Amino acid sequence: MADFCPVPNPDVHRDFLQKVVDLLFKNVVFTTRRDKVLLWKTPEELQGEFDFTLPQAGDSQDKLLQIMKNTVKFSVKTGHPYFINQLFSGLDPYGLAGQWLTDALNASVYTYEVAPVFTLMEQHVIKEVCKMVGPQWSDGIFCPGGSFGNGTAMNLARFHKFPQAKLKGCNILPRMVVLASEECHYSTYKFAAFLGMGEDNVWPLKTDDVGQIVPEKVEEAIQAVLLEGAVPLMVVATLGTTVRGAFDPIHAIATICKKYEIWLHVDAAWGGGLLFSQKHRAKLNGIEAANSIVINPHKLLAVPQQCSMLLVTHPDILHRCHSRGAEYLFQKDKYYDASYDLGDRYLQCGRKCDVFKFWIMWRAKGSCGFAKHIDTLMDLAEYFEQQVNARPDFVLVSKRQYVNVCFWYLPRYLRGKLNISDYNAQLQKVAPQIKAVMVKHGSVMLNYQPLKTLPNFFRFVSQNSALTKKDADFILDHIAEIGDALFP
Repeated sequence: MADFCPVPNPDVHRDFLQKVVDLLFKNVVFTTRRDKVLLWKTPEELQGEFDFTLPQAGDSQDKLLQIMKNTVKFSVKTGHPYFINQLFSGLDPYGLAGQWLTDALNASVYTYEVAPVFTLMEQHVIKEVCKMVGPQWSDGIFCPGGSFGNGTAMNLARFHKFPQAKLKGCNILPRMVVLASEECHYSTYKFAAFLGMGEDNVWPLKTDDVGQIVPEKVEEAIQAVLLEGAVPLMVVATLGTTVRGAFDPIHAIATICKKYEIWLHVDAAWGGGLLFSQKHRAKLNGIEAANSIVINPHKLLAVPQQCSMLLVTHPDILHRCHSRGAEYLFQKDKYYDASYDLGDRYLQCGRKCDVFKFWIMWRAKGSCGFAKHIDTLMDLAEYFEQQVNARPDFVLVSKRQYVNVCFWYLPRYLRGKLNISDYNAQLQKVAPQIKAVMVKHGSVMLNYQPLKTLPNFFRFVSQNSALTKKDADFILDHIAEIGDALFP
């Protein structure tokens, strides 16, 4: 192909791009319940059926279209109503339009001059979300995912305690310990290792029977850290844990952190969207007492991947901790007010625009629309929990706190047993086998996992407020049908 210049030509590319849009509309955007969630292939089968080779000479547009069709054919349709496998789902039309626009503009949001609209938009959105948290909140950044936000918060906590570390490095620092829920997100451990503190210096805090941190254990752990001569650097609390959707008691934890002058970070990547719901906002009570917060609009609010925010209370700490002042980007003698160049507050340099899809969805739905979306999801989760409790072939793992409904399917031989924990070895095998059938049929994608001493169980979560009670009934009936066939 002689078409090597990265510039669209209407005579050459208009028809091609229109066919791509038509392909996406037909096979991705307007997915229905009649379609499969996926066409499952093993890695070996997919290697044989999909052409992954890279040619010396370019392919024709017809060949590229066929490759795109095959890409869609063998990919998971995460916008499908029965994709309930992760903490993201759905395909919002306004968010999609926003993502297409930002991809077409291809801006890098580090200086005002190359991304004027997006630079100002980020600040407006951050300030608006901060106001929803509390009056002392006013600053933040967008991050490439909640994991990166959690890691950045850990770096900020260290800088706040030991600002000299930015210049001198880790060798001048004492041993530091991070305290986090035993059900926290694994990024806490990854970034403790990445920042040179070590995974062994993340101390797990005991949780209760619904997955919340026990506040008394926080102070006990702090005292133990001090006895070892180490520095308790930060406590990581969670509002909406990944598996059970637990909400840690932030007020009590914040009081302890304030007593010992310890940074409190709240991972609200999953639960933070409740800021929009007057009905359920109380689950976030105490969040305003934190030092930093991560919120992922691409989770509960169904903004397209990815859209994550890290909010902070300490004025100018992002700039002081991260800035380097590279003169090829952040010149002091610019032809406009250079204080609008916010890129030096970020660890990244080049950065994709993640704000516009969130902003345009907010404009399209309004805050009230987000609230209705959330309240609908919570109502559906309540119904799902009720159905699990009402059926003899299912049992809850623990009481629901959020959108997450964690449950076991019980084979016939386990129904009516008084102590399910006596049969953990048998239960461990049930969910994986049922999921394998669902995925291979392409009917439903529903995640499962063990937790602590609990054997594998299903986790129902949905961010798609178009799901109905009828869908919930179908999912449970489908699991039961497969389970009854597999475990007669």
